[in-house]
Amino acid sequence: MALTPEQQAEIDAQRAETQMTARAVSPGMEKRLYTAHEVLDHGVVRVIDYMGDDSAIVQAARVSYGRGTKTVNSDAGLIRYLMRHWHSTPFEMCEVKFHVKLPVFVARQWIRHRTANVNEYSARYSILDREFYIPEASQLAAQSSQNHQGRGQVLEGAEAARVLDILRDDAMRAYDHYEDMLTPDEDAGKQGLARELARMNLPTNIYTQWYWKVDLHNLFHFLRLRADSHAQYEIRVYAETMCDIVKDWVPAAYSAFEDYRLGGVNLSGKAVELLKRRLAGEEITQETSGMSKGEWREFCEVWG
Repeated sequence: MALTPEQQAEIDAQRAETQMTARAVSPGMEKRLYTAHEVLDHGVVRVIDYMGDDSAIVQAARVSYGRGTKTVNSDAGLIRYLMRHWHSTPFEMCEVKFHVKLPVFVARQWIRHRTANVNEYSARYSILDREFYIPEASQLAAQSSQNHQGRGQVLEGAEAARVLDILRDDAMRAYDHYEDMLTPDEDAGKQGLARELARMNLPTNIYTQWYWKVDLHNLFHFLRLRADSHAQYEIRVYAETMCDIVKDWVPAAYSAFEDYRLGGVNLSGKAVELLKRRLAGEEITQETSGMSKGEWREFCEVWG
């Protein structure tokens, strides 16, 4: 369970509070605000605050004095134009602040996106909970033979059970030692180790938490990479949850993002020339394409 009854009660109380405001609000995001969306076995994604909506993007692009200066259709058309031509700054006018609870090894991958403001739970100040990410058996896979950073065939039977036992046993043993090192015992002559040192013994599948604030342009960049089918499963499920939230927040912008980024393909100049040659009826192989084996494989995955 990702949330305790006390945590859920705190969220419910926060959602029950309403305030009058003159600022632009997104009805879809208002429904999402503070709600905890469970991810993995103990993870959480929830929106803490946000600024702007689809009209804020249009307003910034036109530098207009009001929100609704055009029709909904023309606003959506402008947003699609901005997305299509990589005009990023109007999307930077919208911001969102997430509370995310995630395994440390996912956090280390996530933090590579350095275009956000982050404040993480401090294990120097507080004691981490005994919560570890243990994958479902369906997510245990061997190393891919083609992709050095990907998964191959799913482990089955006794091998999968053995790996799960190792993960659970190692996590629990490490936390037992963590607690033991932290705990003073005057009778045994133990002072207890400082929290900032005791934490070094913990595995990277332990859960941490942070506040992550980002503008919409950089959020779209994050989602384009992490919601992709090639992304690691454990970070992809967070990105997919956030996609659902963003879809409710800025539906016109998300529709354009989904079309031009998630569902789109970027072509190199060489790939454009190959397509022209194919359309002209020329038979092309990897040897005659001028592409490396990796480039050719990726080209064929899209174009056959």
